[in-house]
Amino acid sequence: MELRQLSYVEAVARYGGFTRAAERLHVAQSAVSAQIRALEAELGVALFARTTRRVALTPAGEMFVARARRVLAELDGARLEMGEITAVVTGRVTVGATAVLGSYDLPAALARFRDRFPGIALRLRSGSITRLLGALDNGELDLVVGPVHADLPARFEALPLADEQLVLALPVGHPLGGQGRLTLGEVRDEPFVCLPEGSGLRWILDDAARTAGFTPRVQFETHSPQSIRELVAAGLGVALLGRSVAEKDHEPAIMVRNLHAPPAHPPTGVIHHRDRPLTPAVQACRHVLISTDDASRP
Repeated sequence: MELRQLSYVEAVARYGGFTRAAERLHVAQSAVSAQIRALEAELGVALFARTTRRVALTPAGEMFVARARRVLAELDGARLEMGEITAVVTGRVTVGATAVLGSYDLPAALARFRDRFPGIALRLRSGSITRLLGALDNGELDLVVGPVHADLPARFEALPLADEQLVLALPVGHPLGGQGRLTLGEVRDEPFVCLPEGSGLRWILDDAARTAGFTPRVQFETHSPQSIRELVAAGLGVALLGRSVAEKDHEPAIMVRNLHAPPAHPPTGVIHHRDRPLTPAVQACRHVLISTDDASRP
């Protein structure tokens, strides 16, 4: 029994005759007839009752066609699935990420994606959330991993990855280090360490300080949350810092204090453009990034 014989039987049953079936299959009618006769001989039953005017299924033929259609449907499904897998075997994905990602471990997630889809070209770019969203608008990026602010434009869609809480980072031995919760106003005269202007963390610091009635003196700008931690540890200033970074390592040592009414830190999420269809490769990458069983989650 051959697959083409199943297709021929199903087509004759569907179109009510050998001639129409042959036309739809783009083969000679004699080929259809010959293959069905061979199948009937193999099965030992007639599948069609043939007259000069019509062709009709026999009871055995009805049973056979029902099974043949299930087999053909399964094959079609298998072809579709294999096509989807083939589409994801190759492709390219460019991900943009901010320096502050809270507790989300992006390198681990990207490593899982690369291991699962080694044929996909993966690129990573860093920058401020403003610049990355601009690149997403221009089609330079496929996905952005970073803070999802409440005013995210409607043309973007975000899926959550991790939450974060801000704390106050102080040098070891700071006079306020022995106290409990602090207010931001209590360190208003201190030099601050922060990311550059245009970054989300800098905007949060400026806004929170404005609410507290002062303008922070950011004397030390740096490129990453870890370098903020290092500068604070060196005694150069104080900083607002995500708890995940402040408490992640023991070295270099700093003092961490909770804040009364800490400023809100937007959750980390994966963002894509609503108006740009996601390729299979990009869909696969996003799925790995948001997967709840991803080893990148703490």
